[in-house]
Amino acid sequence: MNKLTHFDNSGQAHMVNVGDKPSTHRIAIANGKISMLPETFKIVEAGSHKKGDVLGIARIAGIQASKKTSDLIPLCHPLALTHISLEFTLDQLTNCISCQVRAETTGPTGVEMEALTAVQVALLTIYDMCKAVDRGMVMGDIKLLEKSGGKSGTWVAEK
Repeated sequence: MNKLTHFDNSGQAHMVNVGDKPSTHRIAIANGKISMLPETFKIVEAGSHKKGDVLGIARIAGIQASKKTSDLIPLCHPLALTHISLEFTLDQLTNCISCQVRAETTGPTGVEMEALTAVQVALLTIYDMCKAVDRGMVMGDIKLLEKSGGKSGTWVAEK
């Protein structure tokens, strides 16, 4: 098992030194979902919410959140992101909306945290915009699907 890199030899938390690591193209893809009542799902799907385009606003929120990840996660490095995309998939059978984020950078450290943060904030934004009609929405299954770049190479989640 690998050691936890955010702790020094005496067990103190620290920011990992990435100064000597080479810059490489790095990609991370993360996913999550939110389930809701059928009536709520129909409002989002139709784009008829009185507050506006729920998914469009959630997309912008996710992009903004990815850029603020190092402000939210104490030991996360600030990154110059080169690309962020959010795609939503609506499932009428389960009344769930999935959010998939692809984050990219060229640098000495990965973009997993930025992708995961974007997913969670996008889902929270959907919740915020729809909570007046459905406080029982459930967010979950938030996970890293794959990452590439850097010394550890490519990693893909088991299906």
